[in-house]
Amino acid sequence: MTESWYRALYDHFPDYDEEPYVQNTEAEVDFIEEQLEGDLSRRILDVGCGTGRHVLGLGRGGYRVVGLDLSASFVRRGRSGARREGLPVSFLVGDARSIPFGAAFDGVLILCEGGFSLMEEDAMDWAILQGARRALRPRGLLIMTAPHAPFLLAQEPEALSFDVVTLRERFRIEATDREGRTRDLEATQRYYTCPELRCLLRAVGFDVVRFFAVTEAGYTFDTPPARDHFEVGAVARASS
Repeated sequence: MTESWYRALYDHFPDYDEEPYVQNTEAEVDFIEEQLEGDLSRRILDVGCGTGRHVLGLGRGGYRVVGLDLSASFVRRGRSGARREGLPVSFLVGDARSIPFGAAFDGVLILCEGGFSLMEEDAMDWAILQGARRALRPRGLLIMTAPHAPFLLAQEPEALSFDVVTLRERFRIEATDREGRTRDLEATQRYYTCPELRCLLRAVGFDVVRFFAVTEAGYTFDTPPARDHFEVGAVARASS
């Protein structure tokens, strides 16, 4: 089987923490804590946690957090940071499509393409949402973001890169492995509309879904999602 592009890319990505999309961590953690109402008894799972920026940020606030990521190198970096600071968090290597928990958490995070939307098939995204719902206790919260389809539609994308029927973009990305060899990877990413996300979330067992804007300053309910926002966010509450 051909290695997936995201596994190849994130197996060795030393500059991940310098990427522009990870620079709003503090503001994002503040938003997450607001949704959790400052209740430190809540146990949180971060799916596709990367190097653990949200895990560590919440851990500094006293939350008990588990980070799950497909990349063993990211998990090692997260564990190293947690040990240095003595935080109440842990990290596991695992696949977002088969989340190994049942009714164990009060909150689940799937942020900044934490697996969701990077998969090769829509059914894999569906599996991620199903696993997130299984991991939550009744009335638990899911906080997630996804690439926003109106953003690309507003850009008049080239027909060969973005399919307006499937809302899927295909592109090439360069990655460097541990030996310093450069690879050209064929990548794909799925974009979503708010109505589509609401239907998916309700179908897997969430009965309240609220959308928030993902802006350059962070996450906010004060501004509705707009077509100039590359990502859209949702807070969904699991049914009883």
